[in-house]
Amino acid sequence: MPSASIRLIPFLAIVVGGGLLIGAANLPGNWYSGLVKPSFNPPDWLFPPAWTVLYILVAIAGWRTFQAHPRSLAMGFWYAQLALNFAWSPVMFSLHAMALALIIIVVLLISILGFIFLQWPRDRTAALLFVPYAAWVSFATLLNGALWQLNNDKYPTFS
Repeated sequence: MPSASIRLIPFLAIVVGGGLLIGAANLPGNWYSGLVKPSFNPPDWLFPPAWTVLYILVAIAGWRTFQAHPRSLAMGFWYAQLALNFAWSPVMFSLHAMALALIIIVVLLISILGFIFLQWPRDRTAALLFVPYAAWVSFATLLNGALWQLNNDKYPTFS
């Protein structure tokens, strides 16, 4: 049976590798450059390093949770947030569906907060690893909402 630390490798590969692949396949591109941005829009260079760090934290939190409670509700929330996270970029940057992306990111934030709530009494470290993620996704939710509001005339909710 592999040691606990060796079992971290698949979590890192899936989360960091998957996140980087999805990001590379769904680049913001010219469409995103042409959007009206809110005043608080961060520079484009900030997103890749921020997400890389967050993906590492998410992988470690998932690994810790899986080690202790592989079939727990907390692990269910972890899987849900990963699926929602991976769904957001294609919806936003490839489909240009800002309203649907906003719905996805709100549910993503709820799943992140659910994970923190469930893990807080059981594994405070795993819960705390998700706090920067919750903060970033809260900001990203605000940004997604502002982008949709500022550009809804060009990209309406329903065509």
